[in-house]
Amino acid sequence: MFFIVLFFCHTFFFQFGRTEVIDNTLNPDFVRKFILDYFFEERQNLRFDFRLEKLLCILSHNVAESRVGKIIVFFFADSGIPGKKCGTIIVKAEELNNCRESVMMQFCGNKLDKKDFFGKSDPFLVFHRSNEDGTFTICHKTEVVKNTLNPVWQAFKIPVRALCNGDYDRTIKVEVYDWDRDGSHDFIGEFSTSYRELSRGQSQFNVYEVINLKKKGKKKKYLNSGTVSHQIFNIESCNPAQPTSLHYMNPYQLNAYAMALKAVGEIIQDYDSDKMFPALGFGAKLPPDGRVSHEFALNGNPQNPYCAGIEGVMEAYYQSLKSVQLYGPTNFSPVINHVARYAASVKDGSQYFVLLIITDGVISDMAQTKESIVNAACLPMSIIIVGVGPAEFDAMIELDGDEVRISSRGRYAERDIVQFVPFRDYIDRTGNHILSMARLAKDVLAEIPDQFLSYMKTRGIKPSPAPPPYTPPSQPLQTMI
Repeated sequence: MFFIVLFFCHTFFFQFGRTEVIDNTLNPDFVRKFILDYFFEERQNLRFDFRLEKLLCILSHNVAESRVGKIIVFFFADSGIPGKKCGTIIVKAEELNNCRESVMMQFCGNKLDKKDFFGKSDPFLVFHRSNEDGTFTICHKTEVVKNTLNPVWQAFKIPVRALCNGDYDRTIKVEVYDWDRDGSHDFIGEFSTSYRELSRGQSQFNVYEVINLKKKGKKKKYLNSGTVSHQIFNIESCNPAQPTSLHYMNPYQLNAYAMALKAVGEIIQDYDSDKMFPALGFGAKLPPDGRVSHEFALNGNPQNPYCAGIEGVMEAYYQSLKSVQLYGPTNFSPVINHVARYAASVKDGSQYFVLLIITDGVISDMAQTKESIVNAACLPMSIIIVGVGPAEFDAMIELDGDEVRISSRGRYAERDIVQFVPFRDYIDRTGNHILSMARLAKDVLAEIPDQFLSYMKTRGIKPSPAPPPYTPPSQPLQTMI
């Protein structure tokens, strides 16, 4: 029975964690993953102790990590006997996407191959995620269901980044085995899918044929080794009550979403006459029926989503976190189209719309969002995107047309209407949140005047005539005492 203990060293080695125990095999494939913070500028040493459960031997080898995302490091464990090696440890690493969603899934099998001589089969599933180099890494094993060819495995929860690292089209390979006590599990077959396919939920599209290529090559009439169908697929986002959530409501300070909202909103609200702002949320299940929405009123009133001032918007945001369940995927296009419908009805230059989107960087409808922005570029509106959290915002940078004008289906946007900034670039190192917010507001609003003027000039809309100068009354005012 083998397991590995991982030691991490910054100034000294300490035990970081350990894998699960795997028995009856000399080629264990461990499921548990370790998440480490990587710093390019620092040397970070790792030590792997490969152990028997009863501690009959402890084998280790110190190594230094090279770079995150593409390393494949081989560790040869020394047996203590000169000239003799006792095995190889293969370690693979990949930079993690910032996707914080988890998914609850359940599968069932139908008419799987019979593998046990005196019974049926004891089937279980092994899920593998594809890596950047085309190899596969195990990411989940189901429990074993005894003596059946039609198993129903228990529902399980897995982080999306463990399953596909936030890449919805990355291949997921699923192998089906018949469990044997001695560890020599019989291979029944396999199938491939992706997160995007699985997200379609229970349907005829998510019934997979289990194929055993060796068996298929020997039998001309071979169809499959049974089927596996998808029963449940529920997406769950990080709970805002947890300190790890970007929406966490700390009683002592604003979270990143609230700071971005307050910083930008308090400046831009001065240019709105009635200070009534429609506030929308996206990516949540709404009460009472759990309907998923990407365009819902934060104040819970779809007929009147307006909030009084930025303080009203913030209050609606806080209240919505208590009533909705954050839920993926994350779609931008519905809220952009929502504002575009209002902007399309105003052509005389009397109104100009500014949409503020605050996001953690995960986006599921990139193609639709690009198309929405291209369509909106001819309307009196601008889009501000503030990225919060530690994610790499490559998708958001792509939407900002500063360097390359955004396009969709071969059609380029008439003008650049998107301004993106990552909030982390404006966080003051001394902890002065007021200064952080001031810096953010200054940069994020810098392009709005030029975007406003470019729209007005291209349409030949000129400023309204100035009101006549004030003329004092010709006669002194009478007062009554």
